[in-house]
Amino acid sequence: MLKNILPRGRSRSLNRTQKAAIAGVGALGAAAVALTAVPASGQTTTTSEAAPTAKVAYSTKQIQDVHAGVTGQLAGASQKVAAIEAKQEAAAKKATAEKKAAAKKAAAKRAAKETTSRSAQRTEVKKAAPKSYPNNLDGWIREARAIMKKHGIPGTYEGIHRNIMRESSGNPKAINDWDINAINGIPSKGLLQVIPPTFAAYHVPGTSKNIYDPVANIVAACNYAADKYGTMDNVDSAY
Repeated sequence: MLKNILPRGRSRSLNRTQKAAIAGVGALGAAAVALTAVPASGQTTTTSEAAPTAKVAYSTKQIQDVHAGVTGQLAGASQKVAAIEAKQEAAAKKATAEKKAAAKKAAAKRAAKETTSRSAQRTEVKKAAPKSYPNNLDGWIREARAIMKKHGIPGTYEGIHRNIMRESSGNPKAINDWDINAINGIPSKGLLQVIPPTFAAYHVPGTSKNIYDPVANIVAACNYAADKYGTMDNVDSAY
């Protein structure tokens, strides 16, 4: 293009005007080139060559590792929850078992206490309720012998019965109004025909003070016979 600007046959030295013209042409050419490089969208791009883009390598390995890690964490959390639930269930079972055992022990203790209480009550009843004897000669002799045993007074059933039958024929209200004692104003009275002074002297505490009481009369007479003869069994006649 510069060759066309310069006239033939002239010197190739350029004056100021020519240089300006050439510069103008160059600027116009550069502008034209720049216009041709603008895209249709109006965005400006550079003419320099872009650096090659590095290839991206895609892989599922990392994703798989992440998935495995999350799965492992979930599994571990589930195991922890299961362990906690199992521990809580075991604690609940233990508490229930302990509660049942305590209730059973308390019931056994109450039952034992009630049994002991009933036993004590029966013992008290036995102590409080004296043994009863029939209101006849057999009952009187047996009751008298029980009292005599407590006070260490000897005398068999046979010996007592034999002397009673000889003295009064078993009549607790019998009274002798003909012997020497009667003549002296102190007649013998009761089953074993005891005079009042002897009854009073050998009366056993806990028995009636009524000389006609059959049990009291037997006990006092046996106490007198033990003192004088060793036992009522040794008496075979008036004493």
